[in-house]
Amino acid sequence: MPEPVWQEGIGSLLRLSAAYQTGFLAKLGTAIQRIATTAPSSRLPLNLAVIERLLLTLLFLPVAGLARTWDLRTYTGTLLALVTGRGCAYSYAYVEQFLSRLAHAQADEGLIDAVAQWTWALWHDKHPHEEQEQEEQKAVFYVDGLSLAVYSDVLVPRGPVGKLGGKILGCRELVVLHDQQGHPRLSTTHRGDQHLTIGVPQLLQRYEQATDLGHLDCLVVDREGMAAEFLFQLHSQGRRVVTLLRSNQYKDEGSFTEVGEWLPWRLDREGSVVCEVAAARFELARPTHPGQSLAVQVALIRDWRKLIVCEAAMGEGEQWKADLAPDQQQFWEPEWQATPAPSAPTRPKLIPVVTTAAEADAVELAHTYFRRWTCQENAIRDWLIPLNLDTNHGYAKEPVVNSELAKRRAVLEKRVAHLHRLAAESRKRLRQMRTSDQVREEQVVSS
Repeated sequence: MPEPVWQEGIGSLLRLSAAYQTGFLAKLGTAIQRIATTAPSSRLPLNLAVIERLLLTLLFLPVAGLARTWDLRTYTGTLLALVTGRGCAYSYAYVEQFLSRLAHAQADEGLIDAVAQWTWALWHDKHPHEEQEQEEQKAVFYVDGLSLAVYSDVLVPRGPVGKLGGKILGCRELVVLHDQQGHPRLSTTHRGDQHLTIGVPQLLQRYEQATDLGHLDCLVVDREGMAAEFLFQLHSQGRRVVTLLRSNQYKDEGSFTEVGEWLPWRLDREGSVVCEVAAARFELARPTHPGQSLAVQVALIRDWRKLIVCEAAMGEGEQWKADLAPDQQQFWEPEWQATPAPSAPTRPKLIPVVTTAAEADAVELAHTYFRRWTCQENAIRDWLIPLNLDTNHGYAKEPVVNSELAKRRAVLEKRVAHLHRLAAESRKRLRQMRTSDQVREEQVVSS
């Protein structure tokens, strides 16, 4: 047996074993069976075995080399049949009918709660409930958003898709929650134009209600969550939020107060300090409440690997020779020689990591934020290929017309048509004028 086929078979067995051993399949199947029982009009299957076979078909689509249910139309393999214990795999029409009935029964709410309860039970030791709740509250959680393009013949909300270079397309926004070990806890789907500051509170509330927790204490959000009212809202709920200041919210080190001692944070291969960190404070203005601010603790990082040219404070009337001595400014004299201008002053790039906590250690705060690349960003990237999250789902991959470009094109086409109409009318008048001139000339000659 070829090695790739053998490895794929072992991987399929491991995934199948994990689906059963972790209780994931049973959790989802029970939730769907409960929905089918409470909503008979949904016409969902009541047999738990049938539900589990359909779920296995959906879960093992990537393993079988399929990106979406549409690919089942031409699927002739045996992997999905073996996984589900059937003679042949389910057809595209039957699987799509199952998904459609789930959507009409609004099963997403129940399935979200089921996934939250499963992840909470999976990533914890079997301690008493009180100890688990205390552990969960002290842990650090990472929240981020992911936009996935959706091509459809129906107009869907649009938003920037980072994977496609920030293009504005019809999309769905995923808000994902990870713990400090990089384990995915929950993911909710929202409109493509919804901002992360709106999706995060909803996600936290859903996770806490589903798992019957008091509340999650420490959250790490990327720069998209840097909004004063958003931070104040979470701070008023007793949460500690860690994020980054935007570059337009501060100028230099003078924008911060109570700057402490600079400590080495990162070293290069030779052992030289390339990043320093110091504790500081910052008053974050609240635009909706003039005169009020939110005091935040700051881990102020100086990155000596990236130097920024300081803006020269040039006054009015100063010229290129302002830095020369008075006896060296006579450039018109024959013996005058140009001298190199002094290099522009530079300063290291500042990276201010802020938190709404009352007290914070600067070094630990910086490590807490930048661990989000290991705990969340890399995990999200690893999802894209095996789970086909970067696949643009739609009808035969036919993208919807970009309404913004279509609007601009319509305006330009209207202007071009108007210009063509004016040009045609001008040519017509010119021909009429030439014809009338010829008639006048003939009249003059004949007279």
